[in-house]
Amino acid sequence: MNTIKMRPPVAAAKGDRSFWLQSIDADAVTPPFLGDADCDVAIAGGGYAGLWTALRIKDQAPQMRVTVLEADFCGSGASGRNGGQVHSWFAEIDMLRALVGEDDALMLCRATTDAVEELSGLQAAGTVDMDLRLDGWLWTASSTAQEGAWAQAYDLCHTLGEERFRPLHRADILLRTGSVASYAGVVEDRAGTVQPAKLAIGLRQLALSRGIVIHEHSPVLEIAPGDRPQLRTANGALSAGKVVLAANAWLSAIPELHPYLYVVSSQVIATAPAPEILDELGWVDGASVCDAQHHVLYYQRTPGGEVIFGRGTGGIAFGDRIDARFNRSGDAGVDNIREMHRVYPQLKGVPVLYDWTGPIDCTAQHLPVFDHLRDHPNIFYAMGFNGTGIAQAPVAGRIMASLVLGRDDVWSRCGLVGIDKRTQLPPEPLRYVGAKVVRRAIRRKNDLELLNRKPDRVTRFLAGLAP
Repeated sequence: MNTIKMRPPVAAAKGDRSFWLQSIDADAVTPPFLGDADCDVAIAGGGYAGLWTALRIKDQAPQMRVTVLEADFCGSGASGRNGGQVHSWFAEIDMLRALVGEDDALMLCRATTDAVEELSGLQAAGTVDMDLRLDGWLWTASSTAQEGAWAQAYDLCHTLGEERFRPLHRADILLRTGSVASYAGVVEDRAGTVQPAKLAIGLRQLALSRGIVIHEHSPVLEIAPGDRPQLRTANGALSAGKVVLAANAWLSAIPELHPYLYVVSSQVIATAPAPEILDELGWVDGASVCDAQHHVLYYQRTPGGEVIFGRGTGGIAFGDRIDARFNRSGDAGVDNIREMHRVYPQLKGVPVLYDWTGPIDCTAQHLPVFDHLRDHPNIFYAMGFNGTGIAQAPVAGRIMASLVLGRDDVWSRCGLVGIDKRTQLPPEPLRYVGAKVVRRAIRRKNDLELLNRKPDRVTRFLAGLAP
C-alpha cells in the first residue's frame, strides 16, 4: 500500500516569528518523538485544530491514548500568527446555509457562540491566560463599494430570530476606533480579541494536564496506511488505531485533498507601543475591527498599546509549495503600513517593529471540511479554516472527535462533513497562472474602490473569478 508523503516543514526563524510568539518567547517544551510507540489516536499538528480535537476526544473517552506530533512547536503555525480576532460564524451564516442547509448553519453558528463562552470560562477560571477581551467585533466599510458587505448575514440572522449584529454609524465607529476611515458597519457584541499565541500555549498545557502526549519538533514525513496506520518521523514511527491530520496548509501535499485546497498568505504587522496616541484617539478597548475589502483588512489594539494590522495578501506559490516566503515576505510589510496610515494617519511616526506572514488553507466555499481519506476510513482530516479559527476550532474539535470515535450525532452528521459537495480547483499550471492574474485584479480593484473609483470591466471580471 502506498505511503502518504507529507511536505517537510519550513519553520520560521526566531526573528521571523509573529509579535505574539516573540512577546512571550514561545518555544517547544516537550521532547521530540524518538523510537517506536503505539497509541489509540495520533494527531499530526499541534495548533488549535489538533489540540482541540485531542481535548474533545479525551473529554469523551478518557481511556483513549492520544498523541500529538507537532512539526515545530505548538502555536508556531497559523494558531500563533493570526490577527487575534474572535467572532462567531454568524458572519458567514449565509455561506453556511448555502452549503449545509439552514438547520446545520444555525447549529454551527450557535456552537461558535458557545465556544466564545467556553474561552471566556477558561480565562475566568485561570486555566488559560489568553488576554481575551470581549469588547466586540466591528465589520465596517471604508468605501462605497464595501457598503452592505454584511447585509446578507445581517438579514438572515434577523429572519431567523438571531439578533447577533447591531448597525453602526459614522459617529459610533469614530467613538470606538478613533478612525474616520470607516463610516458604516455592524458590530457583534459578544466577540473581540485574544492573544493567539497565549491561547495556543495554554491549550498545550491543558492537553498535557489531561494526559495527552505531545512531541514537538517532530514533523510527520510520511504515513503508512493500514489497519493501524504508522506516522513516520525522522527518528521514529508512531502506530495508531486512528489518525487525525490537522496540519493546516500543509495538507495541500496530499493528492486527494489538493484539488479542493489552495494556499494563500496573509501578512501582519505590529507597531511599537503607542498607548498615549491611541488613548487620545479614543481607541481604548479590545474590540477587533475588519474592513470589508476583498483582501480583508483586520486590526486591533493590544493591552500594551501596540497596533496589530493584518491583511489577506493572496500571495501564492506554484503547486502550493510552502517556502520561507510564507514566514516573512521580505518587503517589511509595506502594503500593510500604507493601509495602516490610511486608517490611522496619526501613527505615521510610530515604528513598525514586527512583520510576519503565514500560509492559510482555503477552500472554494471559504468554509472548512472534515472527512476521512477516501480509501482510508481510519485517517481523518480537518482543513480549510480560511483564516477564521479561534471560535471555530473548538467546534472543529467536536466534529473530529465524533468522527474519530464513531459517534452518530449532530457533529458527525453536520453538513461540513464530506468533501464531495465541495468545488474542485483547476490543476497546475492553470491554478497558479490564474491565481496570479486574479490576485492582481483584486489588488487593483481594492485600490480603486478605496478611492471610490469604479474599476474597469476587465478588472471587475477577473476579480470576480476568485473562489
